Amino acid sequence: MSGQGPQRRLLGSLNGTSPATPHFELAANQTGPRCLEVSIPDGLFLSLGLVSVVENVLVVAAIAKNRNLHSPMYYFIGCLAVSDLLVSVSNVLETAVMLLVAAGALAAQAAVVQQLDDIIDVLICGSMVSSLCFLGAIAVDRYLSIFYALRYHSIVTLPRAWRAISAIWVASVLSSTLFIAYYNHTAVLLCLVSFFVAMLVLMAVLYVHMLARACQHARGIARLHKRQHFIPQGFGLKGAATLTILLGIFFLCWGPFFLHLSLMVLCPQHPICGCVFQNFNLFLTLIICNSIIDPFIYAFRSQELRKTLQEVVLCSW
Repeated sequence: MSGQGPQRRLLGSLNGTSPATPHFELAANQTGPRCLEVSIPDGLFLSLGLVSVVENVLVVAAIAKNRNLHSPMYYFIGCLAVSDLLVSVSNVLETAVMLLVAAGALAAQAAVVQQLDDIIDVLICGSMVSSLCFLGAIAVDRYLSIFYALRYHSIVTLPRAWRAISAIWVASVLSSTLFIAYYNHTAVLLCLVSFFVAMLVLMAVLYVHMLARACQHARGIARLHKRQHFIPQGFGLKGAATLTILLGIFFLCWGPFFLHLSLMVLCPQHPICGCVFQNFNLFLTLIICNSIIDPFIYAFRSQELRKTLQEVVLCSW
């Protein structure tokens, strides 16, 4: 995926385009507004990708090792880790191939590079879609565990969880294949942006509702202990801060990328939009950062998983 949309980054490197900065042909920028372009060094991008790979591999290994973590909730978290792992691997792989082609270390025909680029683009797009889907699935799972606590284990069974997981992976592969095949159609970009907005709204609604229920429950406990003011206020502030961090990180890391796609539809030739397009590598870097942060938000907060993670790390030495 390139700076101007789901195009051909690898073929651009064959034409002499620098792999560190996507090539843009926006003549209006020469006489238009001066653009602020944040250059992401290839070494930093690759390093962040490798950190994300190591983190998410450890999460998957810990869940696979501990049978106590073989539940729908942790399977969703594990699948999120796999998706984030694929996001990082695909972007690192594409950047590495671009650098090798640009340096002349990898001799390949344009047709071969085109096929490789298509495969990597499908992997990138599919992993992004699945990552967003599993973030939504985790939100739904937590919502059901709170609002249907007594019926949760009869609603969220392992067979249903596996069916949901399988459906997400199949849908991600099929949709990413279609998106890459028809990348130059406006409808494809609109579908991607609409999907992101839907996930953002879903997560916001569910987590805000969960926070409201938790605060209501805290007030009930406070009334029983005749401390109506102290407990709810402190709990509410802590819950609001957690919710703000969770949704804020999601929006900050994913929002710029989908803003880029939106502007490609709304103003592809406008000089100001061109300034946004020039920071595409920054937007990809933010998504990699999200893959690094996700384990801390969804996985490492579990004491059982942290304990298993220590065992995995110690056994690897």
